Amino acid sequence: MEFKVDDLTGPEIQALIDEHLRDMAEHSPPESIHALDLQGLKRNDVTFWSVWKQGELMGCGALKELDSGHGEIKSMRTAYAHRGKGVGRQILAYILEEASRRGYRRVSLETGSMDAFRPARNMYESFGFQYCPPFADYVEDPYSVFMTKEL
Repeated sequence: MEFKVDDLTGPEIQALIDEHLRDMAEHSPPESIHALDLQGLKRNDVTFWSVWKQGELMGCGALKELDSGHGEIKSMRTAYAHRGKGVGRQILAYILEEASRRGYRRVSLETGSMDAFRPARNMYESFGFQYCPPFADYVEDPYSVFMTKEL
């Protein structure tokens, strides 16, 4: 798989982000959706990668710098056609490697608390993420869980 820093202008990645946001809206009330839209993903403190194999978009992920030692994983998404193939695990491993290269001491994330998000939580747990209180600007929310990993 090929990881590319993406400027989010291509139709394939825009469609995947739209799919991601629609899926979040299906499972969470509006006030509990923390997924970034295209503009949010283009911010200077966010690095966004698209993941390709033989010209086909497999998924995406982003890393937001919270401070010089703490990053947040954002917009992890595997295209529906490639679910169950380990794409998400490879994206997560790539982002964690990048966080280590940047010298982050910790990486955190927010994900949903509902059953639809159980596969994602299982994957994060398998990488050593532990549940934690809200971080950064997050607040307690029954639709969110917060996880962190020391690097």
